[in-house]
Amino acid sequence: MTVDAFTFNTVPRVVFAPGAARELADHCRSLGIARPLLVTDPGLVEIGLVAPVEAALEAEGLAVTRFAEVREDPPESVVLACVELGRAAGADGVVAVGGGSSMDTAKVVAVLLGGEQPLPELYGVDQVRGGRLPLLLVPTTAGTGSEATPVAVITTGETTKAGVSSPVLLPDIAVLDPELTLGLPPRVTAMTGIDAMVHAIEAYTSRHRKNPVSDNLARSALTLLAGNLRTAVEEGGNLAARSAMLLGAFQAGQAFANAPVAAVHALAYPLGGHYHIPHGLSNSLVLPSVLAFNARAAAPLYAELAPLVLGRPVDGTAVEATEALIEALCALIEAVGLPGTLAEAGVPAVDLPMLADDAMQQQRLLVNNPREVAREDALAIYRAAHGAVA
Repeated sequence: MTVDAFTFNTVPRVVFAPGAARELADHCRSLGIARPLLVTDPGLVEIGLVAPVEAALEAEGLAVTRFAEVREDPPESVVLACVELGRAAGADGVVAVGGGSSMDTAKVVAVLLGGEQPLPELYGVDQVRGGRLPLLLVPTTAGTGSEATPVAVITTGETTKAGVSSPVLLPDIAVLDPELTLGLPPRVTAMTGIDAMVHAIEAYTSRHRKNPVSDNLARSALTLLAGNLRTAVEEGGNLAARSAMLLGAFQAGQAFANAPVAAVHALAYPLGGHYHIPHGLSNSLVLPSVLAFNARAAAPLYAELAPLVLGRPVDGTAVEATEALIEALCALIEAVGLPGTLAEAGVPAVDLPMLADDAMQQQRLLVNNPREVAREDALAIYRAAHGAVA
């Protein structure tokens, strides 16, 4: 077997344990943080998830400044407001407690507080020059994998987003505490879980930078996620299922951080931009149709993943195994209560050509797809996902 050269970047330290968030003060001190900027969202504050974490930090003598104004698809204005608060407080480190939006915000804020570059200069690949403040990320959802990726996505206009991609954005410590995910509502659990599965699938079939470390992480992640998503949705207090989902999402994040995602994400982003459909649901809505389109090029790889999702050996040809994989994913999406078509999600059929145009702007993602996607292909995929005849 010949192994091609590859580079793999990941988080230098991972702490996984129920209740691990209660030890955040120790982790802060290990990084020299005395005045942490705590980045979170109002929803988590409202349900009481943030107060115990904040209290634990303050009980150990840390001077905490809380920024709780993060919202989904964080705009530049939120990032800059967070920076202003952190600078005024003299923050010497950043701690995010939340989902992908809070963690993405914290990554960029840590760079802006620790360096001299303005925000617009950070967008793109490897545009961060210099360092950042010490950074800890504590996910409260099992989906985005942002705690394991060197990427942050910021909303820059009404329907547009821009990414910051640099190894500098990888946190110093990722703290995985499954107890923080016990209160996730079933629908959020379902959406974020499918999101993580998409990360694993697309990493495994990525045309660029596919590597054996990402492959193994993707396979492990998909096994954990597919085997526990229904239980996590139906039994929200099941700590074993929540633990498996959190670890699976983290492993999927490690995988796609080094073998990037492709057409599922490229076609999902316009759905979030125009209709504010949550990212995980956007991925779920186009996933089966993208896999069907890709089958011509990627069936052998999909066939390797099919037994992991179905939980049993899958007989037949690679094409037949791919069909079984798609059917299993559709059944899982239905079982966890998510809409199965764009029509069900309220996307007008008349908008599909516009969405195809927008998807073609995501060339940084489309180049990773195992099969080339032209504009007419994107439109056909959207039509299939809508429930219309392609």
